[in-house]
Amino acid sequence: MAQAHHPPDLKIPSSDATVRVRIIDTTSRISGIPIDGFMRPSIKGFEYLNCPAFSFLIEHPSSRNLLFDLGVRKDIENFSPRIINRIKEGGWKVTVEKSVRDQLSDNNVKPSSIEAIIWSHWHWDHTGDPSTFPPSTTLIAGPGFKQNFLPGYPSNPESPIKETDYADRELREISFSDLKIGRFNAFDYFGDGSFYLLDSPGHAIGHMCGLARVTSNPPSFIFMGGDACHHGGEFRPSKYLPLPSRIVPNPLKKRGSQPCPGSLFEPILRDGDRTKPFFEIPEGRVAHDTEEARRTVEKVMEADAREEVFVVMAHDDTVGEVVDLFPGYADGFARKGWVGDSRWLFLRDFEEAVEGRKEA
Repeated sequence: MAQAHHPPDLKIPSSDATVRVRIIDTTSRISGIPIDGFMRPSIKGFEYLNCPAFSFLIEHPSSRNLLFDLGVRKDIENFSPRIINRIKEGGWKVTVEKSVRDQLSDNNVKPSSIEAIIWSHWHWDHTGDPSTFPPSTTLIAGPGFKQNFLPGYPSNPESPIKETDYADRELREISFSDLKIGRFNAFDYFGDGSFYLLDSPGHAIGHMCGLARVTSNPPSFIFMGGDACHHGGEFRPSKYLPLPSRIVPNPLKKRGSQPCPGSLFEPILRDGDRTKPFFEIPEGRVAHDTEEARRTVEKVMEADAREEVFVVMAHDDTVGEVVDLFPGYADGFARKGWVGDSRWLFLRDFEEAVEGRKEA
């Protein structure tokens, strides 16, 4: 059995300041995207991504509310032509039932209460439609955004974003200095240690993650991963979290109490190594900078290894089975055991690959 390495200290500055976090199912559903552009090697029965897109409502005690990502805009036909063509060429099925703005309004959260919308990155399944929020809501993007994507469509017919996304509102680009959280460059948004933006490049220009402190004694944090990874198999197992010999809850039986033997998955491990993620990011495919994206994944692994950190990627379709989604709150994740309950659920995607090895 592989020996787990002790997880590194992320050296998060101490603080009594916290925020409240709600995980929003944006109702975006995207299906039919081949995984070979995002991860390798291929695993039998898992050839396509069929996923939701999560947003996060971050509520500061001062009533300075933030949204981290918006999912897909509801009026898909009003994306910029570059994005509309990309969706058509890919042959993907994309649906949205209700916008984030409407969900907020329906649950007594006024759109005017949102100080800023933070885009983890500029990809269409995260940007939503900021124009549905009042001009008082700032739009925040990561390093290099303005240089690479402004002006938006229609001034630049090839731009993936629209001028209406930022028109008549402040467009702020984050600059990271020497503050560190783990090996991430960090930005203390409120200046009190309650919420950090993390520089996490590689997947896309300006990609950022978020880290929210939701309790102070003991401290616990929600890590908003954006597209730093697209599937749990990209950052699990790791040298800090080897594939266990007994997996509970059983990912192959919905909410099953009988443990699943980890040995079932040994044949599909990379190099048969229980400390190596099932997947890695392939060269020259979806990632803007493959090597940088792989380094970001390594940093995610370090955060994921901490029991006080709940890592949520934007497209993790297992999250909704475990957490209390909006309008519920996610602050009590540690007390409710969400980290352990969700950690290995992604293994269900490999059921066909291990079908012949199932043990009674």
